[in-house]
Amino acid sequence: MKGNFYENERVALFIDGANLYSAARALGFDIDYRRLLKVFREKGRLVRAYYYTALVEDQEYSPIRPLIDWLDYNGYTMVTKPTKEFTDAMGRRKIKGNMDIELAIDVLEMAEHLDHVILFSGDGDFRRLVEAVQRRGLRVSVVSTIKSAPPMVADELRRQADDFVELSELAPLIARSPSERPARPAVAATLNERDGDRELDEAPSESLMRSA
Repeated sequence: MKGNFYENERVALFIDGANLYSAARALGFDIDYRRLLKVFREKGRLVRAYYYTALVEDQEYSPIRPLIDWLDYNGYTMVTKPTKEFTDAMGRRKIKGNMDIELAIDVLEMAEHLDHVILFSGDGDFRRLVEAVQRRGLRVSVVSTIKSAPPMVADELRRQADDFVELSELAPLIARSPSERPARPAVAATLNERDGDRELDEAPSESLMRSA
């Protein structure tokens, strides 16, 4: 994996869940979040791994809930909020679930405790955030892809970052193995509480959890 990482630097991951999912899907693979965490734990002193996603508020069962539960019990700090429903000027029903503000606030609040921010998003709206964090002396790496059609990362964000990590090159390290049996939602959502441990037995496959 390309990018400059140092053994003793304090690192945190900030994962824009919907954006990363779209980028991985465009490249044709599912992410194994256990492997992803392992990769970055080996790159430096991993302080936090944040995962941001919006949830449809009025759904009795959210298909992404098993993934959220698994991440929550397996080393990730989950940041969620309900989506907002509105009707646009053409009378069309729309769902809004942007997590940009939550992510930006967490990055700025954590900055004094970090040396290196790893941003998993290609959203150009984060360029000013990256610039602000760099002024505080931190390095910022952006993880996204230019190999999809169209590219998932905004050019201005890529140019602002200290390093750009191409997701397709990271894929061999973090992709779910095709030989693995995908976890079924009903099975994946079952919690194993033996000996007081509350964790999912198997990481759910994100492609099963999210709708197109």
